[in-house]
Amino acid sequence: MGIPFLGNWRKKHGPASGVAVFSGDDGDHEGHEEIGRLLAECEVLRSQADDAGVELDDTVASLEALDQLVPRWRDDDEMLPWLGNDAGLYLGTVIVRTLPGTGWAILASGRPVVRLATGREIDVVANGHEWAANGAPQLSQLYAEVAEG
Repeated sequence: MGIPFLGNWRKKHGPASGVAVFSGDDGDHEGHEEIGRLLAECEVLRSQADDAGVELDDTVASLEALDQLVPRWRDDDEMLPWLGNDAGLYLGTVIVRTLPGTGWAILASGRPVVRLATGREIDVVANGHEWAANGAPQLSQLYAEVAEG
């Protein structure tokens, strides 16, 4: 659905960004697991993938399959920021579930990032927005860069 004033607003203000709220202390492992489950939902991305016959099973192969999708969403100014958010959260989910020592962290701003074992933080949501808007860098390429260290 194209709403002209939204397209103009986004040009001035940039893409929408997701916000997650975290409550609990560092010892709250159940809370961290629940945050991970919530961040992994990615309903808009899962719907697009399902329509294209791509199974999102939290593997690197699924990131590669997403990179091959025809980006029909780029024509939809309303869907683009949501899909970018979901793509970033899904990338983070794959990283957290497949690379030892990684986990979700919530910045003071409420933005979810992936914290690597080295302490480095990856803003996967920003990466997801870039991928959704431009197709580059590819999600699988981002994963490979994080995995190699």
